[in-house]
This record gives sequence, structure tokens and C-alpha cells, in this order.
Amino acid sequence: MADHITIRKAPGIWTVRSGGAVLAETANALELLEGDYAPVIYFPRGDIAMAFLDKTAKTSHCPHKGDASYYSIVSPSSTLENAAWSYEDPFEAMAPIKGHLAFYTGDKVTVERI
Repeated sequence: MADHITIRKAPGIWTVRSGGAVLAETANALELLEGDYAPVIYFPRGDIAMAFLDKTAKTSHCPHKGDASYYSIVSPSSTLENAAWSYEDPFEAMAPIKGHLAFYTGDKVTVERI
């Protein structure tokens, strides 16, 4: 693992909410700590309502984690473009986050421990 990245089980139960709906709830979240960045919570795909997410064409590359794919949150009233990402085939050192998604937070998406 990159020496400035730590992945550990996030304590407690975590949720993702958007537009008043709960998109994910899990007791199996992972917390990724990377340098001076804020911690990022990764949710297991099996604990996310994937019917509300559409994979987009956007990709990016992290030299420590690998290639990321992006997902939009889609509801009857709106689409939040590229609101979540996943390292679907991360580098071996980042293997724990495979099969997990993380979400950009802000006015329309919240990630919180309950």
C-alpha cells in the first residue's frame, strides 16, 4: 500500500442520502485516509441501491489506486452527474476498496455515520 494511504473498517453504520432518499446504508464501510485529504468512506456495492446509479463514460487515474469509474445518481426529478466513483480493478495494494463506491458530498449528497 502507498505509505501515505491507510484503509480501515469505518466504525459504526454509515449512510448516503440524496434527494431525501437513502441510497446506501452499511455497517461494512471502509475509511480511506490519504495524506492531508479528508477521510473518504467507501460503501460495499451490495449495500448500495445501484438502481439509482448509472455508470458514465468519465474515468480518471490515480497513481496510487488505479483507474476510477464514475456513476451519476439518477432520480425522477434530477441527475447528479459523476456523483460517485469506484476503483473497479485497483492496484493490488488497494484491493480492499474493490467492489466499493465513494460519493462526492455537498448540498445534494450526504455521507454520514448514524
